Amino acid sequence: MTATPRLALNFTTATVMVATTLLGATTVHADEGPSVPPGTEASATAPVKVDPNDPDLKLPDGATLAAPKVLDIKQVVEDQSGDERREDTNADVKFALQAEVLFSKDSAKLGARSKARIAAIAEEIKAQNATKVRVFGFTDNLGSSAHGDVLSRRRATAVQNYLDDELADANITYEVRGYGEQYPIADNSTEAGRKKNRRVEVSFPRTES
Repeated sequence: MTATPRLALNFTTATVMVATTLLGATTVHADEGPSVPPGTEASATAPVKVDPNDPDLKLPDGATLAAPKVLDIKQVVEDQSGDERREDTNADVKFALQAEVLFSKDSAKLGARSKARIAAIAEEIKAQNATKVRVFGFTDNLGSSAHGDVLSRRRATAVQNYLDDELADANITYEVRGYGEQYPIADNSTEAGRKKNRRVEVSFPRTES
């Protein structure tokens, strides 16, 4: 795995390590799509005692154990303001930018200060030699669902267009979606939660070491 560059921001770091070894398990990546609501991850439980002499644990004649696999490791880094979050897993890199950092209220026009942040993401895409980039937009649950769908798609498209200008690479393909109020990551009943839900996520595969 290559070293992971960091944006020049004042970060506080919260690291989530999920490394589980299973026999015969299929590798599961943490980022197959957009973010999921918090609280859906498996919670820690007390270890279960296992009797190694239990006959039910013996393999049938001729059976063999599959090679153990590590499921995934996720590291989450968020700047102090909460305006930007980065998630790294074994397979992917994801940036989440709050809409207020990028756009004016109910607008899909990028502001001046947003362009430097998107340019930094473009540099990370170059560093990872990524050829597929996903750009997903999200809103809170205020207003109509239809309006949120359209606005989130327009905002995702605006970010994708700027990334495309910065990267200028015909080999990169983009998946752009507007999810509206779907997939909230915080409580929409408070303004602090709604602010977190109004976001654009940019994700792409990591370079394999």
